[in-house]
Amino acid sequence: MGVASLVLGIIAILIGAFSAGLLGWLGAIIGVIGIILGALAKKAQQTNGLATAGLVCSIIGTVLSLLFYIACSACVGGVTSLF
Repeated sequence: MGVASLVLGIIAILIGAFSAGLLGWLGAIIGVIGIILGALAKKAQQTNGLATAGLVCSIIGTVLSLLFYIACSACVGGVTSLF
């Protein structure tokens, strides 16, 4: 579960950083799943280092994805209010 959490966290970071906010919701969902798996892996004491790394990457990916998604939505809302 620690490896799965790490992989999902890395995917969430990549989606959050390179999707320009368009797929931020997808990165957030993947990140939340990674957080859950990382917490379960830490609780089960399986490969504690990988579980911690997966948990941290998943949290960063979730926050990054949501932040860019909200910023992109606000930008689109601001542009449409001009017309």
